[in-house]
Amino acid sequence: MADVISVNDIRPGTTIELEGQIFKVVEFLHVKPGKGAAFVRTKLKNVRSGGVVERTFNAGERVNKAALERREYQYLYNSGDEYTFMNNETYEQVTITADKLGDQKFFLLENMNCYIMFYGTEVLDVELPNTVELTVVEVDPGFKGDTATGGSKPAKLETGYVVQVPLFIENGTKLKIDTRTGAYLGRA
Repeated sequence: MADVISVNDIRPGTTIELEGQIFKVVEFLHVKPGKGAAFVRTKLKNVRSGGVVERTFNAGERVNKAALERREYQYLYNSGDEYTFMNNETYEQVTITADKLGDQKFFLLENMNCYIMFYGTEVLDVELPNTVELTVVEVDPGFKGDTATGGSKPAKLETGYVVQVPLFIENGTKLKIDTRTGAYLGRA
């Protein structure tokens, strides 16, 4: 199921299999000391648990490249803590728990297209568009000249997510939100 590659060929974003776990390479550094053999120092993120480990490999050492498949799905609906997605070509449906989605669940809108990463039949990750437009449903009114709070206030969005916004934002305003950081980017 996996190709074997040299550690000299790994780059950030490469996914590899080590000791039965799947890791995404976050950082790597090829080191050639004056004495001794060259080696590769890496930072690896466990795709399942999210934990980060540092690992050093001898130059030329071989590792298994994890065969991940990235497929486009459309978000349909949620029922309690389960979120359902559908493949538009095969109509196959996949259900992902709220725990697996984490804060990404706050950025899902019905009929939104996103990518799901699979390892065999196991869902590893969901990639959302970088930005999403959400409507403000609850925000305190801003008062002219009110900057004692640093010029921002909390606003509740249609999905239940709370984000810090400038004082001039009102109920019903459509906002652009970064799905990677959860930050307010501007009005839509």
